[in-house]
Amino acid sequence: MRSLVGIINLLLMVFLLSVSAAPNSGKAEKTKWQLGIQSCTFHRSTFVQTLDKMQKLGLKNVEVYFGQNLGDGFIGTMEYKIDITTQQKLLKLVKSKGITIVACGVVICENKAEWDQLFKFAKSMGIKTITSEPAPDQLDYVEKLAEKYDIDVAIHNHPKPSTYWNVDDLIKILKGRSSRLGVCADIGHWTRMGIDPLEAVKKSEGRLKSFHFKDIVENSSDSRDTIWGKGVCKVDAIFKELKRQNFKGLFSIEYESQKESPDADVKQCINYFNDRFAKIF
Repeated sequence: MRSLVGIINLLLMVFLLSVSAAPNSGKAEKTKWQLGIQSCTFHRSTFVQTLDKMQKLGLKNVEVYFGQNLGDGFIGTMEYKIDITTQQKLLKLVKSKGITIVACGVVICENKAEWDQLFKFAKSMGIKTITSEPAPDQLDYVEKLAEKYDIDVAIHNHPKPSTYWNVDDLIKILKGRSSRLGVCADIGHWTRMGIDPLEAVKKSEGRLKSFHFKDIVENSSDSRDTIWGKGVCKVDAIFKELKRQNFKGLFSIEYESQKESPDADVKQCINYFNDRFAKIF
């Protein structure tokens, strides 16, 4: 009898741990908020190892970055130029783990042929959003491909000297363009550039496609990442603003601090998201 009680208690403990670790998927799915991870967060691991880490963390959405070693029998790195056979094998593996490749980037192409190849790769892999920083003179062609393939292009805001570091300039550039083109808001980079991230999110209303979501320790250009809610990026206020905007899209956890294993910090970011989401909604 004691052994049976022990087994029941153990199973209950495992269940409770799994619930606390997993994203608040029920409500989030209804509001179309997708919590995922930028795979560069685990850049010291292979892509296959990243998938395993995601399973343990309860994450089901990934934004892949190009250059990560594939691992586990796959040759080379994650690239939009990988052959179709490798694409199909990767997609099969990802799906078998209950994970979806939602986005890819940040990617910059040199010419039309590369843009064509990138969009074909995204379509083949079921990717809905390409995160990019196209040269301004490429935007017409990128816009044409976005419409052709029904794929969003979220323009990212790397710090200076990126063309798109200033939110005001970015919004002006997007004015009058297809709704397929929008903003991938990196609130950490805005804060590092002295831009109020909450005000930038407000200015981006109607164009927000996705986030490289992070928090940073202080208002400085070289400030390191920290766990969500412990820094200066006004994370809680941004969540509330996004509810007001009826935002629908991806929050890619991007933890760039050079840690051998950021898993524990990522888990705390997930827990923070779950807690704030439950309170806001």
